Amino acid sequence: MIPMEQYENSAAYLRDRLPFIPDTALVLGSGLGALAEEAEGAVRLPYASIPGFPRSTVASHAGVLTAGSLAGRRVLLFSGRFHYYEGYSAETVAYYVRVLKMLGVRTLILTNAAGGVNEGYRVGDLMLIADQMQFGADSPARGEERPLFGPRFFDMTRVYSPRLRELARRCAKENGIAVQEGVYFYMPGPQFETPAEIRAIRLLGGDAVGMSTVMEATAAAQCGLEVLGLSCITNLAAGMVPDAAISDEEVNIHAAEASERFGSLLKAVLAAL
Repeated sequence: MIPMEQYENSAAYLRDRLPFIPDTALVLGSGLGALAEEAEGAVRLPYASIPGFPRSTVASHAGVLTAGSLAGRRVLLFSGRFHYYEGYSAETVAYYVRVLKMLGVRTLILTNAAGGVNEGYRVGDLMLIADQMQFGADSPARGEERPLFGPRFFDMTRVYSPRLRELARRCAKENGIAVQEGVYFYMPGPQFETPAEIRAIRLLGGDAVGMSTVMEATAAAQCGLEVLGLSCITNLAAGMVPDAAISDEEVNIHAAEASERFGSLLKAVLAAL
């Protein structure tokens, strides 16, 4: 397990270096990191400069924490995250969530690029995450009980806040942005899923599939943070388009194409919080 001293060192460093500690943090997924460039009065800290922080090894993730104002609201923006497929433990993947808890952040907005599993979805769709599924033994809460981060046994009924989803739906409608709402299914990666796996995920009720977000949302649920999850459907999942191969390049291209709409919705949500 990660020593408590490491968490404390990360939190202390950020308290000393950041101009403010807001109550909201926003994680920008694959291809969506450019939104952080719009932050006003920004202070930027590379993850590598923060004691105890993991390193993001994915090319499309800048690995920078930005503190600034976006849509008139002070916010922490994470350009890039950490993934289980990079070789990190579940606790390390969700490390920053526990640091946010120690800093007093109360609201966490998680975004990602995802594959569309629901046959009614199209590339470029935006999906509010209503719930999540993860099959497997690993959890960021596994190990020694640490009351500072919440109880060992905690409720997962409302991981994604109904209040924030309603707010996001209202913001989308007011700005003429269409949104889907569905279940995000976690797969560990880094390989994309097989057509057989996608058929199984659809039968189980998954609407989108991806390799992030779930461990972070689980840690946030334990810590008592209010979570909003948003996926950008950057590709149709394996087997849905005959003879089509899925690539990381395709994911990043389609994320960039949807980034303006996605950014507009996120800014509207921040302004309405």
